[in-house]
Parts: sequence; structure tokens; C-alpha cells
Amino acid sequence: MTEQELFEHLDAWENIEIIAASIQHDPTQFNTLIQLALNDTRQKSWRAAYLVDKIHNENPDLLQPYLPALVNQLKTETNASKRRHWLKLISMNKISGEQIGFLFDYCIETFTSGNEAVAVRVHAMQILYNISEMEPDLKPEVLQLIEQEMEFHPTAGIRSRGKKLATKLYKQIQKTSC
Repeated sequence: MTEQELFEHLDAWENIEIIAASIQHDPTQFNTLIQLALNDTRQKSWRAAYLVDKIHNENPDLLQPYLPALVNQLKTETNASKRRHWLKLISMNKISGEQIGFLFDYCIETFTSGNEAVAVRVHAMQILYNISEMEPDLKPEVLQLIEQEMEFHPTAGIRSRGKKLATKLYKQIQKTSC
């Protein structure tokens, strides 16, 4: 299936399950889907990102080779729906060492931005926590950021995930300082 054919099929929500099943049985089509999701700028191309996310739930190994491309896409992505899916997918996978610096800075900016959707900010917060697991010296800074956002921008999503992550961070910091 070409990118154009795939895009046309994505236009109808009732096709999503059929396309997902088809791609899971023929992973070579996953490359076409990810290229569409990453490179297409048409408004409805976020549905390809949604489908990548959906397929990842069933077959996470398919996405592994494309994770660096997802991180790089964040540098220029203007579609909030795609950013939400990319950050969610990144938060659910191992982050490579060479991407930590960019992701940490990007996620701080995204998490503390009042202009971003709550879901995008929550996924950025999760990535910050994940990075602090890899770089324990960052735990106090991440904890402070989470507490600050829970105090000054207390949406339900930020509070819910923030409380869980802050509790973990606080315990981890206390444990290492003893």
C-alpha cells in the first residue's frame, strides 16, 4: 500500500482496526505508515500517528528502529496531536544516551508551557522522570519542576501524574541522601 492509499484509508475511522490488523500481519507496511506519520503535513495525518500508537500497544518492537526519528521529529513538529503521540511513545520506550540532552531540554520547555495541551505536558513530565531514572543527579530538579507545575498550573492530569511521580522521586531522593 502506498502512502497516498494509506492516507485515503485513514480518512474513515472504521478503517483503523482493519489497517492496524493488516500492518501487524505485514510489518513492512509499518514503514509506510511511520513515514506518513512523520513526513505528511496534511491536517488528518495525525491519524497515522494515532495508528502507530495503537500498533505499538500490540507490537512495541515494530517501533524500536524509528524512535530516533520520533525524537528528531519533535524539533519541527507543529501538530499538537502528533506531539502527544510521539511523546507518549517515547515515554514508553528506552531513551538512548545521545538523545537525553535534547529530550530533557525539550520536555522541560513543553512541561512548563501553558500553551501546550495537558496530555502533551503529562507525557513530557513522564519523560523527565524517565530521564531522571537514567541520570539520578537530575531527580531533585525534576521533583522541583513537578511540584512547581502542580502548584501553579494544577490541572487534573498534571496533579494526578505529578503526585505519583513526585512521591517516587521524593522517596528515591530521601533514600540516596541517607
